[in-house]
Amino acid sequence: MAYVEVINNHKEYHMGDSVIVANNDITFSIEKGEFAIILGASGAGKSTVLNILGGMDTNDSGQVIVDGVDIAQFNERELTTYRRKDIGFVFQFYNLVPNLTTLENVELASQIVSDASDAKTVLEEVGLGDRLNNFPAQLSGGEQQRVAIARALAKNPKLLLCDEPTGALDYKTGKTILKLLQDTCKKTGTTVIVITHNSAIAPIADRVIEIRDAHVYREHLNPHPVSIDTIEW
Repeated sequence: MAYVEVINNHKEYHMGDSVIVANNDITFSIEKGEFAIILGASGAGKSTVLNILGGMDTNDSGQVIVDGVDIAQFNERELTTYRRKDIGFVFQFYNLVPNLTTLENVELASQIVSDASDAKTVLEEVGLGDRLNNFPAQLSGGEQQRVAIARALAKNPKLLLCDEPTGALDYKTGKTILKLLQDTCKKTGTTVIVITHNSAIAPIADRVIEIRDAHVYREHLNPHPVSIDTIEW
Protein backbone atom coordinates (compact mmCIF):
# COMPACT_ATOMS: atom_id res chain seq x y z
CA MET A 1 0.00 0.00 0.00
CA ALA A 2 1.29 3.46 -0.91
CA TYR A 3 1.73 6.11 1.79
CA VAL A 4 -1.01 8.25 0.20
CA GLU A 5 -3.84 6.63 -1.74
CA VAL A 6 -6.77 8.58 -3.13
CA ILE A 7 -9.29 6.08 -4.50
CA ASN A 8 -12.40 6.95 -6.51
CA ASN A 9 -12.64 10.35 -4.84
CA HIS A 10 -15.76 12.34 -5.70
CA LYS A 11 -16.61 15.85 -4.57
CA GLU A 12 -19.30 18.20 -5.77
CA TYR A 13 -20.57 21.57 -4.64
CA HIS A 14 -24.15 22.83 -4.82
CA MET A 15 -24.67 26.48 -5.63
CA GLY A 16 -28.38 27.20 -5.89
CA ASP A 17 -29.72 24.95 -8.62
CA SER A 18 -26.24 24.35 -10.04
CA VAL A 19 -24.03 21.36 -9.25
CA ILE A 20 -20.28 21.78 -9.71
CA VAL A 21 -18.30 18.54 -9.85
CA ALA A 22 -14.85 19.42 -8.51
CA ASN A 23 -13.43 15.88 -8.33
CA ASN A 24 -14.85 13.07 -10.44
CA ASP A 25 -13.50 9.60 -9.64
CA ILE A 26 -10.01 10.88 -8.74
CA THR A 27 -7.52 8.06 -8.11
CA PHE A 28 -3.75 8.32 -7.54
CA SER A 29 -1.03 7.28 -5.09
CA ILE A 30 2.10 8.86 -3.61
CA GLU A 31 4.92 7.04 -1.84
CA LYS A 32 6.45 8.14 1.46
CA GLY A 33 9.21 10.72 1.01
CA GLU A 34 8.27 11.64 -2.55
CA PHE A 35 8.21 15.15 -3.94
CA ALA A 36 4.93 15.14 -5.84
CA ILE A 37 3.37 17.79 -8.06
CA ILE A 38 -0.36 17.97 -8.74
CA LEU A 39 -0.60 19.88 -11.99
CA GLY A 40 -3.60 21.50 -13.58
CA ALA A 41 -5.20 24.68 -14.84
CA SER A 42 -7.32 26.91 -12.65
CA GLY A 43 -10.60 25.16 -11.89
CA ALA A 44 -9.32 21.69 -12.79
CA GLY A 45 -9.94 20.35 -9.28
CA LYS A 46 -6.41 20.22 -7.90
CA SER A 47 -6.98 22.54 -4.93
CA THR A 48 -10.02 20.49 -3.94
CA VAL A 49 -7.78 17.42 -3.83
CA LEU A 50 -5.29 19.27 -1.64
CA ASN A 51 -8.00 20.51 0.71
CA ILE A 52 -9.35 16.99 1.13
CA LEU A 53 -5.86 15.56 1.70
CA GLY A 54 -5.29 18.23 4.32
CA GLY A 55 -8.54 17.60 6.14
CA MET A 56 -9.86 21.09 5.34
CA ASP A 57 -12.67 19.63 3.26
CA THR A 58 -14.37 16.26 2.99
CA ASN A 59 -15.21 14.17 -0.04
CA ASP A 60 -18.65 12.84 -0.94
CA SER A 61 -17.44 9.33 -1.69
CA GLY A 62 -14.23 7.36 -2.10
CA GLN A 63 -11.22 6.69 0.10
CA VAL A 64 -8.42 9.03 1.16
CA ILE A 65 -5.78 6.89 2.84
CA VAL A 66 -2.79 8.52 4.55
CA ASP A 67 -0.27 6.29 6.31
CA GLY A 68 -2.72 3.40 6.31
CA VAL A 69 -5.69 5.34 7.71
CA ASP A 70 -8.75 6.36 5.69
CA ILE A 71 -9.27 9.99 6.69
CA ALA A 72 -12.48 10.08 4.63
CA GLN A 73 -14.06 8.25 7.56
CA PHE A 74 -13.01 10.87 10.13
CA ASN A 75 -15.52 12.98 12.01
CA GLU A 76 -14.93 16.71 12.59
CA ARG A 77 -13.00 16.18 15.80
CA GLU A 78 -10.73 13.59 14.19
CA LEU A 79 -10.13 15.88 11.21
CA THR A 80 -9.13 18.70 13.54
CA THR A 81 -6.59 16.46 15.27
CA TYR A 82 -5.32 15.27 11.89
CA ARG A 83 -4.83 18.85 10.64
CA ARG A 84 -3.06 19.88 13.82
CA LYS A 85 -0.71 16.92 14.17
CA ASP A 86 -0.12 15.40 10.76
CA ILE A 87 -0.29 18.18 8.16
CA GLY A 88 1.95 21.13 7.36
CA PHE A 89 0.40 23.78 5.13
CA VAL A 90 2.15 26.30 2.87
CA PHE A 91 -0.09 28.68 0.97
CA GLN A 92 0.40 31.23 -1.80
CA PHE A 93 0.03 33.99 0.80
CA TYR A 94 2.11 33.39 3.86
CA ASN A 95 -0.46 33.73 6.69
CA LEU A 96 2.12 34.88 9.21
CA VAL A 97 1.07 36.61 12.42
CA PRO A 98 2.19 40.21 11.82
CA ASN A 99 2.90 41.15 15.44
CA LEU A 100 5.06 38.09 16.10
CA THR A 101 8.72 37.80 15.19
CA THR A 102 10.03 35.22 12.76
CA LEU A 103 11.05 33.01 15.67
CA GLU A 104 7.72 33.44 17.44
CA ASN A 105 5.78 32.58 14.27
CA VAL A 106 7.64 29.28 14.00
CA GLU A 107 7.34 28.62 17.73
CA LEU A 108 3.58 28.48 17.22
CA ALA A 109 4.15 24.90 16.06
CA SER A 110 5.07 23.92 19.62
CA GLN A 111 1.63 25.07 20.76
CA ILE A 112 0.01 22.70 18.28
CA VAL A 113 2.09 19.53 18.57
CA SER A 114 4.03 18.12 21.52
CA ASP A 115 7.08 16.98 19.54
CA ALA A 116 7.76 20.13 17.50
CA SER A 117 11.28 20.73 16.27
CA ASP A 118 13.32 23.58 17.73
CA ALA A 119 12.17 26.76 15.95
CA LYS A 120 15.62 28.36 15.80
CA THR A 121 17.15 25.23 14.29
CA VAL A 122 14.47 24.96 11.60
CA LEU A 123 14.85 28.64 10.70
CA GLU A 124 18.61 28.18 10.37
CA GLU A 125 17.96 25.23 8.06
CA VAL A 126 15.85 27.40 5.75
CA GLY A 127 18.47 30.15 5.72
CA LEU A 128 16.90 32.59 8.18
CA GLY A 129 19.17 32.23 11.19
CA ASP A 130 19.96 35.95 11.02
CA ARG A 131 16.29 37.01 10.84
CA LEU A 132 14.96 35.50 14.07
CA ASN A 133 13.88 38.79 15.63
CA ASN A 134 12.45 40.44 12.52
CA PHE A 135 8.73 40.94 12.05
CA PRO A 136 7.02 39.81 8.81
CA ALA A 137 6.79 43.40 7.53
CA GLN A 138 10.58 43.59 7.71
CA LEU A 139 11.03 40.55 5.45
CA SER A 140 10.88 40.12 1.70
CA GLY A 141 8.18 37.94 0.15
CA GLY A 142 10.63 35.09 -0.28
CA GLU A 143 11.76 35.36 3.33
CA GLN A 144 8.17 35.35 4.56
CA GLN A 145 7.49 32.19 2.54
CA ARG A 146 10.58 30.62 4.12
CA VAL A 147 9.14 31.41 7.55
CA ALA A 148 5.85 29.78 6.52
CA ILE A 149 7.72 26.68 5.34
CA ALA A 150 9.77 26.57 8.56
CA ARG A 151 6.58 26.86 10.63
CA ALA A 152 5.04 23.96 8.72
CA LEU A 153 8.17 21.81 8.97
CA ALA A 154 8.54 22.44 12.71
CA LYS A 155 5.44 20.29 13.24
CA ASN A 156 7.27 17.29 11.72
CA PRO A 157 4.24 16.64 9.51
CA LYS A 158 3.38 13.46 7.67
CA LEU A 159 2.49 15.58 4.63
CA LEU A 160 3.71 19.03 3.63
CA LEU A 161 0.98 20.45 1.40
CA CYS A 162 1.85 23.50 -0.70
CA ASP A 163 -0.84 25.37 -2.63
CA GLU A 164 0.79 27.48 -5.38
CA PRO A 165 3.64 28.35 -2.95
CA THR A 166 5.43 30.59 -5.48
CA GLY A 167 2.33 32.33 -6.85
CA ALA A 168 3.00 35.61 -5.01
CA LEU A 169 6.74 35.61 -5.71
CA ASP A 170 8.92 36.85 -8.54
CA TYR A 171 10.58 34.34 -10.84
CA LYS A 172 13.98 34.16 -9.12
CA THR A 173 12.55 34.00 -5.60
CA GLY A 174 10.00 31.40 -6.70
CA LYS A 175 12.79 29.16 -7.96
CA THR A 176 14.60 29.56 -4.64
CA ILE A 177 11.50 28.46 -2.72
CA LEU A 178 10.97 25.43 -4.99
CA LYS A 179 14.60 24.44 -4.49
CA LEU A 180 14.11 24.71 -0.73
CA LEU A 181 11.06 22.44 -0.91
CA GLN A 182 12.86 19.94 -3.14
CA ASP A 183 15.95 19.90 -0.91
CA THR A 184 13.82 19.60 2.24
CA CYS A 185 12.07 16.57 0.81
CA LYS A 186 15.40 14.88 0.05
CA LYS A 187 17.08 15.74 3.35
CA THR A 188 14.24 15.04 5.78
CA GLY A 189 12.21 12.39 3.95
CA THR A 190 9.09 14.54 4.30
CA THR A 191 6.38 13.74 1.75
CA VAL A 192 5.87 17.02 -0.11
CA ILE A 193 2.88 17.71 -2.38
CA VAL A 194 2.86 20.89 -4.44
CA ILE A 195 -0.15 22.23 -6.33
CA THR A 196 0.74 24.26 -9.41
CA HIS A 197 -0.49 25.32 -12.84
CA ASN A 198 3.11 25.63 -14.12
CA SER A 199 3.90 22.56 -16.23
CA ALA A 200 7.51 23.72 -16.70
CA ILE A 201 8.44 22.65 -13.18
CA ALA A 202 7.12 19.10 -13.54
CA PRO A 203 10.62 17.63 -14.19
CA ILE A 204 11.72 18.46 -10.62
CA ALA A 205 9.15 16.09 -9.08
CA ASP A 206 9.42 12.39 -8.31
CA ARG A 207 5.77 12.02 -9.30
CA VAL A 208 3.47 14.21 -11.40
CA ILE A 209 -0.31 13.92 -11.24
CA GLU A 210 -2.08 15.88 -13.96
CA ILE A 211 -5.70 16.84 -13.34
CA ARG A 212 -8.03 18.07 -16.07
CA ASP A 213 -11.74 18.74 -15.81
CA ALA A 214 -11.99 17.07 -12.38
CA HIS A 215 -10.29 13.85 -13.59
CA VAL A 216 -6.77 12.49 -13.30
CA TYR A 217 -5.59 12.87 -16.88
CA ARG A 218 -2.19 11.29 -16.35
CA GLU A 219 0.11 10.16 -13.54
CA HIS A 220 3.77 9.50 -14.20
CA LEU A 221 7.07 9.04 -12.40
CA ASN A 222 10.30 10.87 -13.12
CA PRO A 223 13.11 8.33 -12.74
CA HIS A 224 15.65 11.17 -12.59
CA PRO A 225 14.15 14.37 -11.18
CA VAL A 226 16.18 17.46 -12.04
CA SER A 227 17.15 20.45 -9.92
CA ILE A 228 14.99 23.53 -10.24
CA ASP A 229 18.23 25.36 -11.15
CA THR A 230 18.09 23.73 -14.59
CA ILE A 231 14.49 24.79 -15.31
CA GLU A 232 13.53 27.94 -17.22
CA TRP A 233 10.07 29.25 -18.07
